[in-house]
Amino acid sequence: MHHFDWSGIPGALPTLWTGAIVTFEITLIAIVFGIIWGTILAMLRLSSIKPLEWFAKFYVTIFRSIPLVMVLLWFFLIVPQVLQSVLGLSADIDIRLASAMVAFSLFEAAYYSEIIRAGIQAVPRGQVNASFALGMTYGQAMRLIVLPQAFRAMVPLLLTQGIVLFQDTSLVYVISLADFFRTATNIGDRDGTNVEMVLFAGACYFVICVIASSLVKGLQKKVAR
Repeated sequence: MHHFDWSGIPGALPTLWTGAIVTFEITLIAIVFGIIWGTILAMLRLSSIKPLEWFAKFYVTIFRSIPLVMVLLWFFLIVPQVLQSVLGLSADIDIRLASAMVAFSLFEAAYYSEIIRAGIQAVPRGQVNASFALGMTYGQAMRLIVLPQAFRAMVPLLLTQGIVLFQDTSLVYVISLADFFRTATNIGDRDGTNVEMVLFAGACYFVICVIASSLVKGLQKKVAR
C-alpha cells in the first residue's frame, strides 16, 4: 500500500509556480492569436471568393482532423528551423516554448474559427444589408456591425474553448517543455513522490477549471439577459 508523503509540496511551490507561468503564457498567447487568426479564417470561410473559402475550409479540416500531440511534435521539428533560418532569430531563444505557442495558436484557431463563423452567421442578414444601404463596405460592416454583435454572443463559448486549451497545454510534455504538469512530474521523479505530485497537479487543474467554468457560466447568464 502506498503511503502518501505530502511534505515536499510546500518546498516545491516556487518551482511549480515557474512551470505554471509557462502554462499560462502558452494559454494566453494561443487564445489571443487563435481568436485573431480564427476570425480571419471565419471571414474567409464566408467569403464569396472561392479560393479563399477553399483555403480556410482546408485549413480548418486539416487541423481538426489531426491529434494535438502530433501537431506539437511536427511544430517542434519545424519551428526551430523557421525561426533560426528564415527569420534569423537567435538560437538562444526557448525553442520548445516558441514551437508550443505557434502550434497551439494555429491549432486552436481552427476551433475558434468555427465558433466565430457560427456567431457571424447568427447575426441577422438584414443588418448587413442595412449597412450596405448606408454606404458601408463589406469590411466596415463586419468590423462595425456584425463582429461586435457576434463576439458579444460568442464570448462564453470562446472562454470555454480557452478552458479546454488550458487543459490541453499539459500535452507539451511530449516536447519536454517544463510547464506546470511537466515540472510536477520532474519533482516527483526527483523526490520519489511521483504519485503525490501528479495528484496535486491534477487537483490544481481541477480547481482552476472549476473556477473558470463558474465565471463563464455567470458571464453567460449576463449575456443572455
